[in-house]
Amino acid sequence: MSNSIEIADKLVSQILSGKYNPHDKLPSENEAADQYQVPRTTARKAYERLEELGYIYKKQGKGSYVKDRNKQIELVLSGDVSFSQKMIEKGYDFQSETLFCREINYIKKIYNYLETEQEERVFKIGRLRYIEQQPIALHISYVAKSVFNDIDAVGMEISSMFKYYNSKGYTEFCSKPSILSVSLPTKLQRQVLNCNSFIPLLVLESGCTDKKTGRVLEYVRIYYRSDCFSCVIP
Repeated sequence: MSNSIEIADKLVSQILSGKYNPHDKLPSENEAADQYQVPRTTARKAYERLEELGYIYKKQGKGSYVKDRNKQIELVLSGDVSFSQKMIEKGYDFQSETLFCREINYIKKIYNYLETEQEERVFKIGRLRYIEQQPIALHISYVAKSVFNDIDAVGMEISSMFKYYNSKGYTEFCSKPSILSVSLPTKLQRQVLNCNSFIPLLVLESGCTDKKTGRVLEYVRIYYRSDCFSCVIP
């Protein structure tokens, strides 16, 4: 007799192998219970896990269907164009909400990245990104007040950091070396991104510098919902 995890694994293998195509209907929970010789509650848990992982979706009263994972947003990991501009150019219904702008305590890694002294003030600006009214990414930018003197006053009004840099005379950018990792979301991240603990986050750590002067403008940490994106690394 199989358990719910084993059933979910078997169904994932069938989906990935092409036995089921996007929007194909899966066997009902009763049919799956009979096939794998388990109680219906076990089959239901397997289907719930598949839904949490983004492999299937349900239609009320009709059953479970294979989700089209090929419709994920293609994300090019480059630092010379803003995320907002990339999404708008792709024709998505894009929105951005600024969640906070606050000063941080000294963190050696961030201060070193920004090339600032320990006594300087650094602020972090958090922006939540939406596509089709669904939260998909959390951007946290760290900037030094010595570079942007009014950041504490205008931070909550910033929807695009690149536009803010343009207003300060910085018009050409290049990205510093990036680090891409994967992590499970914290409770707060689950609440903000409206995802569950089974959806890993793609975490991109990078920075932006001014091409002309080489001045470091920001250190950024971005949390992408992995079920919403496919990454392209140039």
